[in-house]
Amino acid sequence: MPAALDHLKKRSEYLAVAGTNRRYTTPGLVLQARQTTSDEQKVGTNQVRVGFTATKKVGNAVIRNRARRRLRAAVAEVFDGLAARPADLVLVARQGTITRPYADLKTDLRLALRKLGIAQ
Repeated sequence: MPAALDHLKKRSEYLAVAGTNRRYTTPGLVLQARQTTSDEQKVGTNQVRVGFTATKKVGNAVIRNRARRRLRAAVAEVFDGLAARPADLVLVARQGTITRPYADLKTDLRLALRKLGIAQ
C-alpha cells in the first residue's frame, strides 16, 4: 500500500458511502464502507479512498480537528503494509475519539476493517 491514501473530496462521495448502510461502530470511531469496483477507480489511483468527519457533538472546532488528526494518524499507521480490498471509507469521530488511548483507537480501526471485510 502506498504511503499516501487518496481522500474523498466531494459531498456526493461521502453520501454514496453513507447510503450503503455498511457501518461498524466502536467506542473510538464509526467506520462506514462502500466496496468499489475496478470500473469506478481512476487509472493511477489507490484502491482505497478515505474521508474523515466529526460533527459538532464531538466538541468545538479545536476538539473536532484534534479528533480528525488522531483518526488520520491511526489510518496511516494501520494501512501501512496492509492488503485491503478496493473501497471508499468514511471514519466518523465520536466523543471517545479524543479520550481513547491511541493504541485502542488503532485496534478499533483494525476490528472495524475486519468486520466490514475490507482487510483480513
